[in-house]
Amino acid sequence: MDLGIVGAIALLVVWAIAALVIEGPGWVHLLLTVGVSLLIYRIVARGSSRPER
Repeated sequence: MDLGIVGAIALLVVWAIAALVIEGPGWVHLLLTVGVSLLIYRIVARGSSRPER
């Protein structure tokens, strides 16, 4: 797996713990936004074709 995908999953896990278990403040939901955006970006970047050298 890509390091970006692992980082995105880590952000989502931290968000889930902070939002659902300890009821963190509102800014914690930024972790959800950043995590999902990073995950989508890395999946699309992995799937795109790279130019031949």
